Amino acid sequence: MIRFGIIGAGNIAHRFLASLDHEPRARLVAAACRSQSKAAAFLAETSHSEDAKPYGDYDELLADPNVDAVYIGLPHAYHHEWALKALRAGKAVLCEKPAMLTADQMREVAQVSRSEGRLFMEAMKPRFVSLYAQVERELPRIGRLTSVEATLCNSMMDLVEGTGTYHLTPGPGAGVLLDCGTYCASWLAAFCPGDLRLVSANVECIDGIDVYADAHFCANGVEAGLECAFDRAKLRTATLVGECGRIVVEELHRPQRATVHVDGEPPKVLDVPYEVDDFYGEIHHFVGLLEEGRTESPIMSLDDSIACATILDTIREAAS
Repeated sequence: MIRFGIIGAGNIAHRFLASLDHEPRARLVAAACRSQSKAAAFLAETSHSEDAKPYGDYDELLADPNVDAVYIGLPHAYHHEWALKALRAGKAVLCEKPAMLTADQMREVAQVSRSEGRLFMEAMKPRFVSLYAQVERELPRIGRLTSVEATLCNSMMDLVEGTGTYHLTPGPGAGVLLDCGTYCASWLAAFCPGDLRLVSANVECIDGIDVYADAHFCANGVEAGLECAFDRAKLRTATLVGECGRIVVEELHRPQRATVHVDGEPPKVLDVPYEVDDFYGEIHHFVGLLEEGRTESPIMSLDDSIACATILDTIREAAS
């Protein structure tokens, strides 16, 4: 039985907690928030909270010998500090996306994860839903890939302006690239062979915070595009184009449906619902890795997380 502690109690942590209740090989034993009373209220949401401890201090949770692994659901800017502290405290870490703000931060976390022999995995949910593996199995049908396009654009300025959320709050962790762009980067990193070379980048900002980005890359004959937005809506898709067809994945950040178009054949629709919800796959995989004594995920490896962060770094550097 893997004993989890949760650091942070924002919206994402509440969703994670609800999904964790469905994993029979894990249980929640602790949660840490900015106050002990808030942690206690958070724990009250789960039916397995009888023996779980509420902490008003993150370090106290990391010192708890009954905690095997921690889920970090803090705002983006705090992932680096607390991932390093957790790994050095001997805990396995499942860290909400984006794992880190920069590739340099992610490289440091990877080095500590490997030197400590502790599992670190970025919670890149789309890679762990049931549809993802089925899309991979369908790839040979469309032939050699020629392009990968990932678009996650939302018209949400009226929802986040003035709310104090991380989306548009000045400082580290703000902006659409870290929020939506990281999902797009994951699709590019997974399906484009080799290092991506930037061809063009357009980033639009409001008060210094990126609200729209459109970037194009190439790698070994494969073209790649990443588009994300807070200020405009488009179909949210990942499109994998091959020499004899294409695969269009709907809602690339929470995918359950894709269509395979092979030249000369009728379209094939893949309807693959979640097992439980969009969090459960990553939890189930992470718990399995720990039970097997593994220190890195083959689905979302440390190098995968570095690659995703590098894509976002490249776009920001070009735009600046």
